[in-house]
Amino acid sequence: MTDEFHARRRDLPHFQQGGSKYFITFRLFKPETAAPLTREEREVVKQAILALHEQMWHVHMLTVMANHAHILATPLRQIPGKWYGLPVILQRVKGGSAYRINTHRRTTGQLWQRESFDRIIRNEAEYLEKATYIVNNAVKAEIVEDGWTYDGFWHDVGDVAG
Repeated sequence: MTDEFHARRRDLPHFQQGGSKYFITFRLFKPETAAPLTREEREVVKQAILALHEQMWHVHMLTVMANHAHILATPLRQIPGKWYGLPVILQRVKGGSAYRINTHRRTTGQLWQRESFDRIIRNEAEYLEKATYIVNNAVKAEIVEDGWTYDGFWHDVGDVAG
């Protein structure tokens, strides 16, 4: 992806602009009937996201729930004028985690929905809104009382506000 603004569409619209922060959500394929991710499997997903931290993107914050994940991240610059694209990054995250989880479960087939939701963060207020949403996701699901203590949550301690 270049510095220029790009738009593409599958079922959802996807907008990309080099240097932008994104709020990203991806879900299990057929989440209403899929086996929920175990604690160990949620850790596999978290580690797949973080494996590309500071290589292809800067992950500000994430949470991995039983049937979905939320991420605040900024793709990194590959070379001047060219940034890593979300489709490539997410394919690596989802493909790698699906392979490991399917191997662990001794299953095959699609684990994640093909398409992810992504939104460019427009300002600090929106960043803080999405960060609060991520922190409170496990609280809202009544898994923990404090989202900062949830085992599926991670944040970059170097990030102050965004």
